[in-house]
Amino acid sequence: MDVTKIIILVVAIALIGFILWWFFGKHDEAIGKASVNQGTQEANIVVNGGYSPSTIVLKQGVPAKVNFDMQDSTACLSHVVFEQLGVNKDLTKQKITTINIPTDKKGTYNFACGMDMFHGKIEVK
Repeated sequence: MDVTKIIILVVAIALIGFILWWFFGKHDEAIGKASVNQGTQEANIVVNGGYSPSTIVLKQGVPAKVNFDMQDSTACLSHVVFEQLGVNKDLTKQKITTINIPTDKKGTYNFACGMDMFHGKIEVK
């Protein structure tokens, strides 16, 4: 086996390792909390190559709004879908899109991009 084949083999193994880590590895998850003002809680999620933070914690029983700040023009991230709530919002129509989240009972509301590649969740505690 010559040097070129060895280099190609090493690069291929490294690339496969990176792909496995990217899709299946445990990554740190950013968790945000809502701020409460005048009886309403509000949280912000930046949409830029994913969702940051990807998890928001809300207080049960306090009306809540989650603002999606669109900073990425990727087609996949142009929509946010809350399947459990029946919400499918186009984030490209305005810089910040607000979605009301029900907080009458504890639970988790998962959301994803329009292609279901990027995910996040809202936890009502």
